[in-house]
Amino acid sequence: MFYYVLKYVILGPLLRLLFRPRIEGLEHIPEDGAAIVAGNHLSFSDHFLMPAIIKRRITFLAKAEYFTGPGLKGRLTAAFFRSAGQIPVDRSGKDAGQAAIREGLGVLSKGELLGIYPEGTRSHDGRLYKGKVGVAVMALKAQVPVVPCAMVGTFEIQPPGRVVPRIKQVTIRFGEPLDFSRYAGMEDQKAAIRAVTDEIMYAILGLSGQEYVDEYAAKVKAEQAERAKKFPKRRR
Repeated sequence: MFYYVLKYVILGPLLRLLFRPRIEGLEHIPEDGAAIVAGNHLSFSDHFLMPAIIKRRITFLAKAEYFTGPGLKGRLTAAFFRSAGQIPVDRSGKDAGQAAIREGLGVLSKGELLGIYPEGTRSHDGRLYKGKVGVAVMALKAQVPVVPCAMVGTFEIQPPGRVVPRIKQVTIRFGEPLDFSRYAGMEDQKAAIRAVTDEIMYAILGLSGQEYVDEYAAKVKAEQAERAKKFPKRRR
């Protein structure tokens, strides 16, 4: 119930007023039935802007850290994300990917929309990074279409580290649903799920126009952080 109050009464109208999102291809979102909406991830604002303009309820897999913060602020943040339809997923440990897949399949089994960011984390520099294969496994196991989505301009309004977003128009584009029925029964074959994932990322790239990096974003972030430790900038 509170999801719809947040969407149509509180947060949704405010976001539309402030950011005046230009929406393209909204007709590609199925009116009913299970489907995955797979998008690029440039900003914390993405969590709210896309759901605000989709007519149907959409559930996202969100990192568990949003639900485990300490103190009053942590509890309020957790309550907000749950109210906004987010499901916590622990991204640490070797079983993290399987946990996310189980949660996602649970959403799809109910005939609902599942939102996912195949990159696995926010882009730290505005580029589009290699997708993780969980989205392909879920699409093949649940036998559902994947709607590619591109957020354009959200990196500029709220890049990593910026708490309060700049007030500027953004664009949200949806592409035609991708049908992977030709890969039915191949969700355990590495080559197949990699091909499906790459096709999804290519569709997102075509919508967003970003520069593509054929590496995982988390790996690149970790390498940059390690270099920063080894070679700290000298103070002038």
